[in-house]
Amino acid sequence: MMRNWLTILIVVLSLNTNRAQELNATVSVNAERMTDVNPQIFKNLEKQVSEFLNNTKWTTLSYKQNEKIDCNFFINVSEFNSNNISATLQVQSSRAIFNSSYSSPILNLNDKDFSFRFIEFEQLLFDQNNFNSNLTSVLAYYVNIIIGLDMDSYSELGGTKYLDIASNIMSVSQSSGYKGWSQSEGNNNNRYFLISDMLSNTFVSFRKSLLEYHFQGLDLMAEDLKKGKEGIASSIETIAQIQRSRPNALLTRTFFDAKTDEIVQVFTGGPMTNNAQLLETLNRISPLNSIKWNKIR
Repeated sequence: MMRNWLTILIVVLSLNTNRAQELNATVSVNAERMTDVNPQIFKNLEKQVSEFLNNTKWTTLSYKQNEKIDCNFFINVSEFNSNNISATLQVQSSRAIFNSSYSSPILNLNDKDFSFRFIEFEQLLFDQNNFNSNLTSVLAYYVNIIIGLDMDSYSELGGTKYLDIASNIMSVSQSSGYKGWSQSEGNNNNRYFLISDMLSNTFVSFRKSLLEYHFQGLDLMAEDLKKGKEGIASSIETIAQIQRSRPNALLTRTFFDAKTDEIVQVFTGGPMTNNAQLLETLNRISPLNSIKWNKIR
């Protein structure tokens, strides 16, 4: 009898593991400026967004608990009027490194045009082929980018399917009237340009560099520190290819918004690599970070 119960328990635990969702998302809503609004509204927003991100099945794949993608969604509310919210959204994601407890940042994006309608306890619905709300569309758009780039870091262009879904969300959302989805807004760093660039052959070096940086770089450092550093240096040369045709490109900035501090940490001390060549490349393609690059010795 005891053996039967143990068998059932193992099966149940196995099923729960197989059904584990893809994200380990933390959601934070800052509404300190909304002094005349019931704060419970924003607590419920935080809770419902967290449940939407963590309980939705975003892929057909099975993720084990330790394979979930760590990510953060910071919503900073600037205006609330009749259930209509204006805010900014910061999205961060990281990727676990082999044979290590370290997680490496992949994304650190700041969306300044995050407006949506929120009604407490109303179910958050999403359909990638139909626009239901700007809240769920924006969240799902970034979720698919997070998953797509995470997959790119394990195999060359491995996340194309999910970046295509993000592109489809962008296309469906363009007729909604909400800002951030259109190429005609006079702003070349909104959601339209971000996903269009990621899927463009012109900027394929961005996605290829993620594989070199992580799979052929950081993942090797536990066993061969010098070889891992060389892989990261090679990835920086790969992303530098964008600079030749598109100086100060959105995806180059996106890469360094996530990676600058980590690059400095990796190349400061330890087995020496060709830091002179590395510094020349870094200062050429990301001159705004020159003060940080000077810390590399």
